[in-house]
Amino acid sequence: MRIALDAMGGDYAPSVNIEGAVETVGENDSIDIILVGNETLLRQELRNRRYDSSRITVEHASQVIEMHEPPTTALRKKKDSSIRIGIDLVKAGKADAFVSAGHSGVVMATSLLLLGPSKGVFRPAIATIMPTLKDTFVLLDAGANVDCKPENLLQFGLMGSTYCKFILGKPNPTVALLSIGEEDTKGNELTKEAFKLLRATSLNFIGNIEGKDMFTGKADVIVCDGFIGNVALKISEGLAETILKMLKREISSVSTGRIGYLMMKPAIRNFKKRTDYDEYGGAPLLGINGTCIISHGRSTSKAIKNALRVAEDFSAKRVYEAIAAEIESEISGRAA
Repeated sequence: MRIALDAMGGDYAPSVNIEGAVETVGENDSIDIILVGNETLLRQELRNRRYDSSRITVEHASQVIEMHEPPTTALRKKKDSSIRIGIDLVKAGKADAFVSAGHSGVVMATSLLLLGPSKGVFRPAIATIMPTLKDTFVLLDAGANVDCKPENLLQFGLMGSTYCKFILGKPNPTVALLSIGEEDTKGNELTKEAFKLLRATSLNFIGNIEGKDMFTGKADVIVCDGFIGNVALKISEGLAETILKMLKREISSVSTGRIGYLMMKPAIRNFKKRTDYDEYGGAPLLGINGTCIISHGRSTSKAIKNALRVAEDFSAKRVYEAIAAEIESEISGRAA
């Protein structure tokens, strides 16, 4: 499988992206990687690394999209960017998937422009896997759509459920709507109307869920608009990091702290692993006609390696086709 990797995307590009690519081909025999970016710079970085040159190739892109640039401006003025060239490789069939830790808004807009939405999908959504006391859940939308309509949240539920079935192996995932109360009358007009739509589907819809219950394992899929989803995601990431720092500080402040830390070290390490976004790699952009994985801007080489693994799994199982079939089935059912 060939995966195009935006070598210029992310806070630590291109070194961590290249390192993640080298680690991937060294550990996974089924993935070949196309590094997309400034060819001169990339070849300089590759020169100091040992890897199978037949499995990592370079596709030149003369432009880089900065995080502060508006998507519309980037699309119009930077047609030779690493994001556009990478997604174009997928469109042309030269790559099976695209991975980027760059500007997520531009990735989404370019994917829609070049690959198009899945049949019947109004808007794509970013699906992020997060840990719970039991296992994991999928949060969507995690930032692709700030303003949504009830029909968008309905489709997010359908897409998230399909993703859970094909990737997480959950045959009948529970779906919940993120709101300010469990009662079906709670929430704003968007969530109340979305509640009615979700309840009328064949989904295993369990109703509203409050923020305090997100991590209990009550739901496999949690649906919200991209504004709320991104805020919830960033708060969760910051809280996990803060808890680790506070715990280490408090342990070091007591006289027996060093002994206590040594005893707790395995548990702390396991907690960090479960809450570290590097472990999950990247979030698929659901609802487009192809495979596109969006990674965290602060991704390390480990995160890039895991994102490439997610891209391989997502593409091999052709989840985007299953999502289109699920949406079409729902539309047909509602029409009937």
